[in-house]
Amino acid sequence: MADRSGAPGTVPPARPLDSTDRAILRILQTDGRASIRAVAERVHVSRANAYARINRLVEDGVIRGFGARVDHERAGQGASAYITLKIVQNSWRTVREQLQALPGATHIALVSGDFDVLLLVHTPDNQALRELVLTKIQAMPEVLSTRTLLVFEETDLGPRPDLPPELV
Repeated sequence: MADRSGAPGTVPPARPLDSTDRAILRILQTDGRASIRAVAERVHVSRANAYARINRLVEDGVIRGFGARVDHERAGQGASAYITLKIVQNSWRTVREQLQALPGATHIALVSGDFDVLLLVHTPDNQALRELVLTKIQAMPEVLSTRTLLVFEETDLGPRPDLPPELV
């Protein structure tokens, strides 16, 4: 990606968000399918202004995409787990690419503390989870160790309309 000056390989600095931008983000987090017209009406700007702001938020990488919040159990993914990984130093990018290719991987984070990576996966059942951990993740040469934490129940918090705008 190039910055606004056109220099290759640099990420442009983030432009500051105003209260209208934050209001648009809250609306789209609640309903990613909201029309430009509905967004414009709710934030009291013209459709052209709402369209331009949403495009800028996408262009700036503030909005990374639009998607659906899925009930994984109802979608046939009845087993969920957080998997912690200790990895070889300086192998994050390689490990991240391999983890992104795994079926059922929904969240990957490089973290600090007792382990290096936190991975959230959803699989059809415990057998598929076991196979994923033992034959795919632990087979990666950069992975030194794993720990699997089964999820018994989860709640998708989604957007937080109860929080003040400055905390969203």
